[in-house]
Formats: sequence, structure tokens, C-alpha cells
Amino acid sequence: MTDGEPMELKRTPLHDHHRELGARLVPFAGYEMPVQYSSIIEEHRVVRSAVGLFDLSHMGELEVRGDEAVAFLRHALVSDPGALEHGQAQYSMACDADGGIIDDLIVYRRATHEFLVVCNASNRAAVVDQLAGLLSRGDFGVTVADRSDATALIAPQGPHSAALLAELTDLDLDAIANYRSADGEVAGIACLVARTGYTGEDGFELFCDAAKARELWDALATAGERHGLRPCGLGARDTLRLEAGMPLYGNELSRETNPYEVNLGRVVKLEKGDFVGRSVLAAVQHTGPERKLIGLRMIENAIPRSGYAVRADGSDVGRVTSGTLSPTLGEKIAMALVPAELAGVGNAFEVVVRERPYRAEQVKLPFYRRPRG
Repeated sequence: MTDGEPMELKRTPLHDHHRELGARLVPFAGYEMPVQYSSIIEEHRVVRSAVGLFDLSHMGELEVRGDEAVAFLRHALVSDPGALEHGQAQYSMACDADGGIIDDLIVYRRATHEFLVVCNASNRAAVVDQLAGLLSRGDFGVTVADRSDATALIAPQGPHSAALLAELTDLDLDAIANYRSADGEVAGIACLVARTGYTGEDGFELFCDAAKARELWDALATAGERHGLRPCGLGARDTLRLEAGMPLYGNELSRETNPYEVNLGRVVKLEKGDFVGRSVLAAVQHTGPERKLIGLRMIENAIPRSGYAVRADGSDVGRVTSGTLSPTLGEKIAMALVPAELAGVGNAFEVVVRERPYRAEQVKLPFYRRPRG
């Protein structure tokens, strides 16, 4: 590729099928991905009420193996993967030496000395480079293998997802609790079946061989017809995660933010010993973060969007990181980074939309929690 030429977009194993389904495809994290099939609102609502099917095969999957896999990941990540039982998963982050977030991740413990690290597609190269650099500078008996291109990831999400999956697998799904996983077959296809997701609903993420992606998708889609299943794109995934108060890398998370600023200090395990960024993060934990990620509900009729200025007492104090009209709540909502001293539920702010300030108030995150029981 020469200067000025557009980068050739990668495609997931389901790309041609998305075209057959009439999806609107857009560039995302170096891939051509479906943003919607029918409408974002319809797809959003089917996930909240029934089951939606997502192609997440653009995500990165890194396999970490070796006798010192626990020690290596304890050093590389802010969490403590050594605390995981077999089949358990945890939300984590890789930070740089300054405490900035390189990426947020999910770590699955597959065996005593084997882990699966799932990263964002946009940061796959950065995470691989970070882990490779740490390996080169340390004496760790581990290997890190990038399995991303050989792996497909398909996610049925929503209150009917367990009933759907139960028709296609002999696994005891009741035994796979939230942030747990098990190896088994789904529609006769070998999968890692994980009860994880990014929608705020019950759901599963199914990892399989990329060559089996279409077969698995078709089996889920066919069985899902009686459960109200619809294919869903990245647009609905974004509004779903925003309602659930889940951060997105590039919006809420970046190398310019640290875990404490975005309400994720609980993920950082300072007590486990030294790790990349520990000294800086320990200082932030001691003094408190300078900024805080908050939830906003618009009082006046305007939709907040990423990058819009946030004001307090007439002065710009921060920026909206994500915003939308909530399909579930019927309210205009946003997350924003503001000075920590200004944060407090019920506090008044303004969001500048097309050069005009509109009133908003801080509300408790998340905006939406799925019904239990």
C-alpha cells in the first residue's frame, strides 16, 4: 500500500453471509463489519426482549501457555489471572508504564497453565507487541500465540439465548455461570462456550474454528427462529453497552485514561505484587483520580454525542465520551469525563450541542440493569 491509498479492510469468515442478509457494512477496527441489518433500534430491542446474534470474529484471541503463564499474566495485566479457577474468566486491562490503558480484555483460564486473552480488534497489534516486549525482557517460560485469524466468535445475546443454546448442546448451561466457560459441542461443532457478553443481557460467546463459522451461525439462526432471534450489528451493540454503562476503547478508554478514572479501580489488584504500571496506579489509588467517568441524563431535548463539550457553571469542564437516545429508556443519555471534584449524582451540567448548551444532570451508572429472576 502506498501513501494515499485506502487500507484494505479485513473480512470475517461470515462476511459474504452478511452481504446475503442485506447488512449495511462499514469500516470498523480494520474490518468491514455489519453495523445493522434492519434498524439499530429494532436490533437493540430484540436483544433486550428475545435474542440477537452477533458476529464478533474481528476480536483478537491470544493463547498464553507455559509453566509460568500465571506469573507472566500477573506481571502483564492489572488483574490477577492466577485467582481464576479452571473455566472462570475475568475482565482485565493491559496498561503501560504510565498507567494508561493499552486495551481492556477478558481472560479465560482454560487449564492450569493455559489462558485465552481476548482483546479488541483495534488493539490486537498493540497487545501482541506489549506481551512480546515483556517476554523479551523477562525470563518467563511461556509462549504467546495469536489465534485470531483461525478463530471465529459468534455471540447469541438476550434473555432467550440460554433456551436457544440448550437445543443445540449437551452442556449443562446452568453450570456455566456468568463469566464462566466450558468446552463442548454446539450443533456438533467444537466450541468454547462462554457466558460473557457486551450487551447488559444474559448471553454467550461461542469460540470455534473459523472454517466452521457459517455452519455454526446457520444452526443458531435456524433454531433461533422460534425464539425471536435476529442478526444484529455493531450499531445495536454500541447502544446496548452504553445503556449498561460498559466502556468502549477509543471512547471511554485510552492510553490517556487510567482504570480509576473510569470507575474500574476494582479490576486493579495492587496487592498481587509488581506489574506494569503498578507504581503509577498505586499513587492514583492513594490520592484519587483527577477525572471521573459519569453518567448524564439530558433534561432538555438534545442528543449528546462523543466529543461534545460538557459545561458546569458556564465553563467547559469535560467531554462526552459516548451518547445516544436510549431505545430502552426513551431518554437521551451519555457518559462523560469530568473533574472528579465536580462529580456527584444529581449535579447539574450542560452539554453543548451545535454551539448551544442543553441542561443535563448526573445520574447513577449503569443506566440500565437487566431484570433478575
